[in-house]
Amino acid sequence: MEGLTPEDRARYARHLTLPQVGESGQARLKASSVFCVGAGGLGSPALLYLAAAGVGSITIIDDDMVERSNLQRQILHADRDIGVSKAKSALLRLKELNPSISIQVHSHRLTSENALSLMEGHDIVLDGTDNIPTRYLVNDACEILGIPWVYGSIYRFEGQVSVFNLEQGPTYRDLFPTPPPPESVPSCEDGGVLGVLPGVVGSIQATEVVKVLLGIGDSLRGRLLVYDALDMTMRTLAFTAIEREPVTELIDYEGFCGAKPVEMPFAEISPTHYRQRCAEGWTPLFIDTRNDIEASIVSLPDTHSLVPHEDILMSGLPKDRDLVFYCRTGGRSAMAAYALAQTGYDADRLYNLQGGIHAWHSEIDASVPKY
Repeated sequence: MEGLTPEDRARYARHLTLPQVGESGQARLKASSVFCVGAGGLGSPALLYLAAAGVGSITIIDDDMVERSNLQRQILHADRDIGVSKAKSALLRLKELNPSISIQVHSHRLTSENALSLMEGHDIVLDGTDNIPTRYLVNDACEILGIPWVYGSIYRFEGQVSVFNLEQGPTYRDLFPTPPPPESVPSCEDGGVLGVLPGVVGSIQATEVVKVLLGIGDSLRGRLLVYDALDMTMRTLAFTAIEREPVTELIDYEGFCGAKPVEMPFAEISPTHYRQRCAEGWTPLFIDTRNDIEASIVSLPDTHSLVPHEDILMSGLPKDRDLVFYCRTGGRSAMAAYALAQTGYDADRLYNLQGGIHAWHSEIDASVPKY
């Protein structure tokens, strides 16, 4: 391992005085490499603390751009970074914090085609994702490569953390053998999240990464930590490996999790096409399928009514009118259209506004806020 420089000793002085770390431990951190999937809510605090701790090499992959709604919790980024790649923004901020470490970034999506080549050679993976297919991808790539990974998830006021695949320990597939239905896992965008929650959970993830790299303490291997911010409680649930075939190849994870788009019994219509048809005399009912809190942030012009998607079957919407549904990005409105198509509504009269409010912002009116 490369030794510490005088600058290192000054920067990491509080680590050097810890018997569990010391100079040899700090040198080990300096020689370590971490692969972080996502530079958003969880990645922000975790990356800041890993960089500050002196992890010598960090690789970040994230294909998103910074949006204003991110800044409530994604503390890596600032108002000046809106519209900038999150990976690039993270690189600049982390280099400001600790210019002595090596940082590589990838501004594209982690896929079955690139995961093994990108993750190979790293000591540990940190999961900062927000979707189920990518978690199964990370898990399977780590199992094939023999790399441990630290899992984290957040929703509203609750967070979870665990360490998978450490020293042949249990994996994500042992805790979650089958993926849940896509409609049962609302995103933070749809359900909301307390801004400080990812700070707590991401910091715990960073703690587990450092412990694993140093080989100290008891990790969350075989344990799921559940944090409740409202009650300010933490509890751990033990789990063990199940009997299953080992993972030997990466698959289509969107299809595996049921998240891949399939042919739906309704039509998709872009905001531009919708406006054109209305200008030509089309008079559909324009239905907002979000909740009233979201509607208070923004509603699209000429909205006929607000019907949360989970209440759509009780809405009594007419069957003799064309219906156009919208939501934030098009997911919940598609579920509403699908539900009505299964209960006797004419599929030719059902439309989903493709891309929702975000697409309206891009195609029609940039003053409509993306949240």
